Amino acid sequence: MISTQTFPYVPGEHESEKASNSYLMSLIAFIAGLPLPIVNLIATVIFYMGNRKGTYFVRWHCTQALLSQLSVLLMNSAGFWWTISIIFTDESITSNYIAYIFTVILFNITEFIATIYTAIKTRKGIHVEWWFYGGLTNLICRP
Repeated sequence: MISTQTFPYVPGEHESEKASNSYLMSLIAFIAGLPLPIVNLIATVIFYMGNRKGTYFVRWHCTQALLSQLSVLLMNSAGFWWTISIIFTDESITSNYIAYIFTVILFNITEFIATIYTAIKTRKGIHVEWWFYGGLTNLICRP
């Protein structure tokens, strides 16, 4: 799921810190806005916008963090609104709902652990590509 790759150049201390902060921003926003799935995406977008003209290493990791938060938003939003519909309508809890919520929780835990791992490695100047998002980031972010 996560692989370390060689980057075209060795990033400086300042670059490594900013790239690592792009992942930490999503973690802090995730913890602060846990019931509302949009809060962590908004925080990541703000950090991305502030660093979109930075060095390639920083832009690349800000883009990967943003792409991962988009998928988290989609999954969490569906689960959030499904739960709201169960609470406020006559809809009942089904095995499909339980399976989806279990999947969302598992996805969030995996993403949380991967984000911490990536923040630590990136802070050391090691380039980390996630399985799906790394390829997308390579297509979007050019040197």
